[in-house]
Amino acid sequence: MTVMPVEIQLACSAEKLPSELQLQKWADAALQIAGEGSLCVRVVDKEEGKNLSNRFRSMDKPTNVLSFPADVEIPGETLWGDVVICAPVVFAEANDQGKRSDDHFAHMVIHGVLHLLGYDHVTPRLALQMETQEKRILERFGVADPYSEI
Repeated sequence: MTVMPVEIQLACSAEKLPSELQLQKWADAALQIAGEGSLCVRVVDKEEGKNLSNRFRSMDKPTNVLSFPADVEIPGETLWGDVVICAPVVFAEANDQGKRSDDHFAHMVIHGVLHLLGYDHVTPRLALQMETQEKRILERFGVADPYSEI
């Protein structure tokens, strides 16, 4: 397995966050689909999550994950962009859905990275493609199908 360059930024004071190493492993697993490139995973609190959701999605509340594709090109480099995970939202969703918080974090990291790689869920066909990839990657970490309860 080739290790892909994934920068981890913890900008949240929440307790019981997944380790930087675990966040890195989840992002690396999704990034392997592309074969190369780099990205950043940033874990934020509610305030930063709300500000980003408001600014980029016109939502006045934080969301679980946001993906920001890179808009720069550097010769010889593949920069995918940034994935922002709002920890309090992910913890609340995991609790509401009866899931382990680490399993839900894994799903959100992988979901966000797949968006950077061009996957989307705007149509049923595209959603099936994305969910199939998510489930395949999550299975490697022993995480159950996140859609089986939805």
